[in-house]
Amino acid sequence: MGIKLKRLEDQVLVITGGTSGIGLATATRAAERGARVVLCSWNEPELRETVSTIEGRGGIARSVVADVTHQEDLERLASTAIEEFGTIDTWVNNAGVSIYGALTEVAIEDMRRLFEVNFWGTVYGARAAIARLRGSGGAVINIGNVVSDRAIPLQGAYSASKHAVKGFTDALRMELEEEGAPISVTLIKPSAIDTPYFQHAKNYMAVEPKPPAPAYGPEVVANAVLRAAEHPIRDITIGGGGRLISALGTGLPRLTDFSVERAMFDAQRTDVLAGGKERPLSPRKALLAAGLGLAVFAGIRSLAGSKD
Repeated sequence: MGIKLKRLEDQVLVITGGTSGIGLATATRAAERGARVVLCSWNEPELRETVSTIEGRGGIARSVVADVTHQEDLERLASTAIEEFGTIDTWVNNAGVSIYGALTEVAIEDMRRLFEVNFWGTVYGARAAIARLRGSGGAVINIGNVVSDRAIPLQGAYSASKHAVKGFTDALRMELEEEGAPISVTLIKPSAIDTPYFQHAKNYMAVEPKPPAPAYGPEVVANAVLRAAEHPIRDITIGGGGRLISALGTGLPRLTDFSVERAMFDAQRTDVLAGGKERPLSPRKALLAAGLGLAVFAGIRSLAGSKD
């Protein structure tokens, strides 16, 4: 049975983690295009501010204070959307957290908390949505990551959770298709995105983290989410680098291991010590800097000599 999704301006969207980054960009753009949005976050002041901003621009938004690690909170979120607008058309499981650090150093309780948010929050949200979409139809959109396909060091727990989200999403899609449910299930896999996610992540490293380049704006992901809200799409990978590393990881896994090992440690570390101080240069970088300095000095002397 073909799945028919409404035009965005006729939809009600529920978005978890809707007050920053991808969730905020998606909510803002959806409301600008006429959709009614229902946002959830544990941060009530940020929720009020987000709803006020959307409504100040002529949009329609509601908010629910909720913790995605509590199944009853997401059931309440779904019930509130029905009470307010009479339906749910698209549900976006966006809430997520990360941790930076070696897997042997990150506390087990922090890994468990990460899985509660990233994986179980997605499971709870999807089940709440599907219970209400089975009759009317609609879309469930889960936010994965390129690390759903290819794990990276220093974010091992995050990578594992996004692998789990991909496995859950793929299996859910097949089960719903087999029963003929009129529900589209999409996995969005962004590359590095320039959001507060990196500042909010728990950090076990000696230095502050950073997104590996290139980092895309959250609006790029929001556009993909809204496309999936109107058109049944299996999955969307954001960013050429993400598509490349996913393909290489599948076709040449060992070579990709070596490439990621060489690139992704420094790519995720700044030169700022955790706590705000600048990190001293490593011996290799100090030697390189000294060599560049001598080269510049020699060049200046050479130019000066040629003018005499």
